Amino acid sequence: MSVYTAPLRDMLFTMKEVGGLEAICAQPGHEETTPDLVEAILQEAAHYAAGVLDSLNRTGDVQGARWHDGEVTPADGFREAWSSFCENGWIGMPASTEWGGQGLPTLVSTAVLEMWKSSNLAFSLCQMLTLGAVEAIAHHGSEALKQRFLEPMVAGRWTGTMNLTEPQAGSDLAALRSRAVPEGDHYRISGNKIFITWGEHDMTENIVHLVLARLPDAPPGVKGISLFLCPKFLVNDDGSLGERNDLACTSIEHKLGIHGSPTASMTFGDNGGAIGYLVGEPHQGLACMFTMMNHARLNVGLEGVGVSERAYQHARAYALERVQGKPALAGSSTIAGHPDVRRMLMDMKARTEAMRALAYFCAGQMDRVAGHPDAQERAQAQALVGLLTPVVKGWCTDSAQGITSDGLQIHGGMGYIEETGAAQYFRDARITTIYEGTTGIQANDLIGRKLAREGGRTLKGLLTRIDSDARQLMDARDPELSSIGDALMRAVRALEDGADWQLAHSDAQPQDCAAGAVPFLRLAGTVIGGWLSARMAEAATAQLAADSSDAGFLRAKRITASHYATHILVEASALRDIVVHGAASTLALSDDQL
Repeated sequence: MSVYTAPLRDMLFTMKEVGGLEAICAQPGHEETTPDLVEAILQEAAHYAAGVLDSLNRTGDVQGARWHDGEVTPADGFREAWSSFCENGWIGMPASTEWGGQGLPTLVSTAVLEMWKSSNLAFSLCQMLTLGAVEAIAHHGSEALKQRFLEPMVAGRWTGTMNLTEPQAGSDLAALRSRAVPEGDHYRISGNKIFITWGEHDMTENIVHLVLARLPDAPPGVKGISLFLCPKFLVNDDGSLGERNDLACTSIEHKLGIHGSPTASMTFGDNGGAIGYLVGEPHQGLACMFTMMNHARLNVGLEGVGVSERAYQHARAYALERVQGKPALAGSSTIAGHPDVRRMLMDMKARTEAMRALAYFCAGQMDRVAGHPDAQERAQAQALVGLLTPVVKGWCTDSAQGITSDGLQIHGGMGYIEETGAAQYFRDARITTIYEGTTGIQANDLIGRKLAREGGRTLKGLLTRIDSDARQLMDARDPELSSIGDALMRAVRALEDGADWQLAHSDAQPQDCAAGAVPFLRLAGTVIGGWLSARMAEAATAQLAADSSDAGFLRAKRITASHYATHILVEASALRDIVVHGAASTLALSDDQL
């Protein structure tokens, strides 16, 4: 089995050329975060990911988390890994220094988070949910809640969860039945929650659950949901732990993948009601929870990047050592010399690098929102983050399904055998398009809140940028760049056509727009990913002209971008046609004809 190696050269290149690392480091508050420091951080994270987390990935998959009598024991080695993970300060990298975090730029923490997700996706979920809970409490919690809960969570002594889903209410949060009854300075929570990632474990001394529930006077629907903080163990005034709260893990799910991450069913209030504390204002719980959900959506998109990178590395290592048949390519003695295997490897590589570029570009915009000195620049960046969040989540995870499948295909029959490890990445990736909002939910958010509601203003502004860059590439004297620019120009016209159709029909034919929502999301991701891939090819060309010391890597960036343009960007016109013409056949059959 291959060992994960963080693609540091590609990460740093993408951070600089797409994420805007140098400009972000120059923003107020980040002056001490130099590019040299960033490189050192990434190198240390790469060592930890390869030496600790990747070695536990197989253990977590085979052994999994184990439930017994309400208690959950993680796979062997996970508890020790969590302890060292926190002791080394990895958990608090993006968190505010006010609560003991390192306050590093989102772009930097995003690159490090990718390593955790590549090396051990199941393990990384515990940090992701904890930091999401930290964000929600920091933005919406009272000062008392912040003082009592944030520092131990940022340190990793306590972890956090998100409790939304109930047996009768999946994505339809309006159907939630959990109740919260006021009692003095707190509330008594009762109800059942399912699909709670890392909802129970023994890696830390406490678990902080954020729970959606209804107050007695709550209006119906999503406008009647409030958010509550329910710790596993109550916390005394001096910060020490008190008695066990009235909540329990009744079981954990038997899942297709991410076996090392326990997915818990939770009950609250079997013995009088779990004590909980209101976070934010009454009946505003969904808005508060969206702080955590948007954090999670971007990080789940990054999971698509991470697991795709790992599947690519695994397939590449196998292809370079597996001898079978007579290779057609000169210089190759393994199956990597078979053109179809090479096609799949190039497709995996090109898609993954474009996905990484999109995630890092969005992370860089988040840093601009947080610290750019110009208010207009901050506003524009915020609009871009809003537009790109469903694309990062939806397109990156959707793409990961095909990438991990190709990784298995490259292994041939051996890929279907669990011992080779290829199947785990395929299985682990499958959940990423489902949780934190399915691809369909992300797509409806994109065409509704992010496109129609503002008349396409932000997307059209982005298309103008892409159009300008495409024209510049087309005018380049370099034939390879010019060809990439031509493909990008045709793709941007397809995205523009799809957006115009969506905007023209959003009021009169919303069902037709919804039928084409996922194809439109794929279209947006394909084109924006192609734009960023083209930008990297242009940057690589400029660096080659100035210094050829890293010529192998830089030429590979150009070739990879060319492959994306000729094999993937061409999908844009077909996706445009589906958006514009596909609704009629999608919606034509009656229920009994399906």
